[in-house]
Amino acid sequence: MRGPEIASRVGLWLGICFFTAFVTGLVSHAAQDMPAWLTFPTRPVSFYRVTQGLHVISGTAAVPLLLVKLWSVFPKLFDRVDIHNVRRLALQLAERLSIALLVSAAIFQLVTGLANSAQWYPWSFAFRSTHYAVAWLAIGALILHIAVKLPLIRRTLVGPLDDDVSRTSDRGLSRRGFLRTTWAATGLAVLTTAGATVPWLRDVSIFGVRSGDGPADVPINVSAVAARVVPAATSPAYQLKIINGDKQVMLSRADLEAMEQTTAVLPIACVEGWSASGEWRGVRVRELMAFVGAPEDADVEVESLQKQGAFRQTTLPSHFAQDSLTLLALELNGEGLSIDHGHPCRLVAPNRPGVLQTKWVARLEVLA
Repeated sequence: MRGPEIASRVGLWLGICFFTAFVTGLVSHAAQDMPAWLTFPTRPVSFYRVTQGLHVISGTAAVPLLLVKLWSVFPKLFDRVDIHNVRRLALQLAERLSIALLVSAAIFQLVTGLANSAQWYPWSFAFRSTHYAVAWLAIGALILHIAVKLPLIRRTLVGPLDDDVSRTSDRGLSRRGFLRTTWAATGLAVLTTAGATVPWLRDVSIFGVRSGDGPADVPINVSAVAARVVPAATSPAYQLKIINGDKQVMLSRADLEAMEQTTAVLPIACVEGWSASGEWRGVRVRELMAFVGAPEDADVEVESLQKQGAFRQTTLPSHFAQDSLTLLALELNGEGLSIDHGHPCRLVAPNRPGVLQTKWVARLEVLA
């Protein structure tokens, strides 16, 4: 049963999953840490949502595929190297190096990625930066592995899967049957977890990290209690600060409610892979910037009432700040914004990671 016929076919789809996860991971990294030379788009509004869904789905699908791939090649990992043929020795060492790097990096990426989806962090290192760095290691090792094994991959992919149907059927499960079982297991893994990203799969996604439940039918990641903002967020004295140099405007929740309101249907898409759309209603950020005479090409710093956290302060690029769908939201799905969704007001913008959709906004400051 074991052999290159199984390994090549499973490896093909495993490689597709890894390249999909890698590319969509780069998108997420760019969205959160945008380099100066890149302008992350505001349209389509659900682009980030789709890419993060693909990222988690492809990573989940890779788990059973990787297990089958390792099973199919396991005996070959312990073959002796030919020390008498220099060229063959070099190829074998390159192959072993690529396999060692690929297997270790792949296992690390899948384990930490799944743990992140469940918001479980049994380690002390920074997940985001480490996951990003190891992704480059994994993709480099994968490319090296493909380069070394390409002749064998080509030969086995175009060759017969079961060389002798009668003999394989006598032994029990054929290679073709084994592959069908592998595809079924992979599909089952996706179906039982993808509901957090694909709403119509929620009823069958028994292992999904989000059920879709929450205030106003939108899940939450961090509650107001966990963020320790309840007293400040519910205080009658709350006022939003809008700052541009020496100019400062203070607005209460009532002041914001008295302004012209705009409605936008936008998703909240989190790096853990879950997402949900909502109908948000509030004041356009560009109108708030006009209060303090902010230039249209100015970025905006957004600060939360939350006193701790990596994203308590975020930067809203100018093209997002001037977008007609970027709101300081006061309502969600026809209800007043709940405290867990960011009351008294929160930022929502098209095509932005959930961690940058700042809740419990305390200050908007124009950056020079």
